[in-house]
Amino acid sequence: MPQTPHIVSDVMSQTVVAVGRDAPFKEIVRTMEQWKVSALPVLEGEGRVIGVVSEADLLTKEEFRDSDSSLFEQRRSLSDVAKAGAAKAEELMSTPAITVHPDVTLAQAARIMAVRRVKRLPVVDDVGMLQGIVSRADLLKVFLRSDEDIEEEVRRTVVSCLFPAFSHAVHVNVHEGVVTLRGHIRDTSLISVAVRLVRAVEGVVDVEPRLAGESATPAGPGAGPASE
Repeated sequence: MPQTPHIVSDVMSQTVVAVGRDAPFKEIVRTMEQWKVSALPVLEGEGRVIGVVSEADLLTKEEFRDSDSSLFEQRRSLSDVAKAGAAKAEELMSTPAITVHPDVTLAQAARIMAVRRVKRLPVVDDVGMLQGIVSRADLLKVFLRSDEDIEEEVRRTVVSCLFPAFSHAVHVNVHEGVVTLRGHIRDTSLISVAVRLVRAVEGVVDVEPRLAGESATPAGPGAGPASE
């Protein structure tokens, strides 16, 4: 069956730019600009993540500046109003921080990003200490896998296991991450299973099943010359 899925620790960046809870507003802006990031973990003590400050948190101040203050307060939440007047990281950050553990699969991390609408996730250990950072770009690294590598895994972990007696008759072709399966098999009910297993192989973009049932061999009267 397909090999163990990649996990966050396989692709995360271990060099992480972060700020302390007392970091002033302008220092946060300068750090984001210098390192070309859209969010920064906020740390306390020896490196425990207590929040994340993002561009959206910082822009609340600019939005407030260009609006009527009373109208802004009516339309925005109390936390947004507080952030508009904030000057330090601990006042600006979103807390609790949305984080992941190093052993979370890439699919799980992607789901968290999509549901929580964030672009980067701090990676923490069991006590909340910062271990790294994982971004959307990191999660897409699996799609840089070569077609040859994907083809080899599909043959080894799907075709050979699912069709042991017909592996020689099932041809695998991979182009730009799209896997095509061709050939004849005995049990066509396994085609949907094969598609599902191939989709689970990391780096696969799509699957095109072109498998058919094994051709029946004609038998009975008329199948060959009659014996005298």
